[in-house]
Amino acid sequence: MSIVAIVGRPNVGKSTFFNRLIQRREAIVDAVSGVTRDRHYGKSDWNGKKFSLIDTGGYVKGSDDIFEAEIDKQVELAIDEADAIIFMVDVETGVTGMDEDVAKLLRKSQKPVFLAVNKVDSATRVNDALEFYALGFENQYNLSSISGSGTGDLLDDLVKVLPEAPDKEEDELPRFAVVGRPNAGKSSFINALIGEDRYIVTDVAGTTRDSMDTKYNRFGFEFNLVDTAGIRKKSKVKEDLEFYSVMRSVRAIEHCDVVVLVFDATRGFDGQVQNIFWLAHRNNKGIVILANKWDLVEKDNHSVKDFEKYVREQCEPFVDVPIVFISALTKQRIYKAIETAVEVYENRTKKVKTSVLNEVMLPIIQAYPPPQHKGKYVKIKFCTQLPTPYPSFVFFANLPQYVKDPYKRFLENKLRENFDFTGAPVTVYIRKK
Repeated sequence: MSIVAIVGRPNVGKSTFFNRLIQRREAIVDAVSGVTRDRHYGKSDWNGKKFSLIDTGGYVKGSDDIFEAEIDKQVELAIDEADAIIFMVDVETGVTGMDEDVAKLLRKSQKPVFLAVNKVDSATRVNDALEFYALGFENQYNLSSISGSGTGDLLDDLVKVLPEAPDKEEDELPRFAVVGRPNAGKSSFINALIGEDRYIVTDVAGTTRDSMDTKYNRFGFEFNLVDTAGIRKKSKVKEDLEFYSVMRSVRAIEHCDVVVLVFDATRGFDGQVQNIFWLAHRNNKGIVILANKWDLVEKDNHSVKDFEKYVREQCEPFVDVPIVFISALTKQRIYKAIETAVEVYENRTKKVKTSVLNEVMLPIIQAYPPPQHKGKYVKIKFCTQLPTPYPSFVFFANLPQYVKDPYKRFLENKLRENFDFTGAPVTVYIRKK
């Protein structure tokens, strides 16, 4: 699929335009400049032609801001990746020195550039937009990101220069959401996996503000990785941006198959990490726990065993979850982490034949039947797996109302023992036969 990058200085309306083209509120939009920090991907189509969009952070040359230097690197990477570039400027402020810096960068790229003069929503502003011809780009379009006026002309010409791509059905790839507290090392983990600095990494917590997809296709594995903003306690969510970011992370958990929960081993598996764990569990997602920064922990012969025991105690009663000790910085065991996530995905989508299920489970139920209730015996004669996205099983009994939660947990544990559902949620229902 062709790639189109939207670039420009901060706060000219790139993310508003991006959201309009992909028809979702995917990128955060705020009056604060510099909100978009990473490259942000989405899909759009015009006149039957599909293309990928990259929304970039605002380009600022020579800034002392730690983020600005990283954002500039991200913009340059986006320009390298793109087949065509939409260069966005703001008619309200006119041509600025930063606009001229971006123009120089784009002229060097030798890519087709479409100059989009944003916020042109009156006849007066059409005249004001004429000064942007001084930037030296032939294709200039007056538009308004908010109302959408003028975008059609730009897109008509844009799709003409995009290379033709053969039509092929896209596979629905598994989605793995990388979640955790701010500054746990989520972006470093993804950068280490994909072998490039796709995500901005700094020592400042909360650098990643959007949830973003990255297609991973290496070593026989293929899936979408979603990097999310760190989830903080509600009391700590002060600014609007932080609130949007937490909402994105929650949405990423809701729409993924496996949650890769990264936490800082030097800080421990604290209350906030546990909240994220239970959020994933309540949403019936596969879960893999990654203890990151393990290289910084003082260790002895029993460290791994003791730490694993401590984490499992915090996760009770859902203890059948894999824990991998990694270091995103040194790349220690990061591929083991991905192998484990793929195994959990396979466990979550596993189907057990009804005949095999009954062969295994009915003798166990016969040996350990449900406790009698007021002199009445509960008999379970048959069980089957339900056609749900995660493992759900129904056991048919003569008196289902007398089967209590402890016995349901017993059945779940026996299902896990015999069919290996490590990391995956398992739900047990008792129904009238």
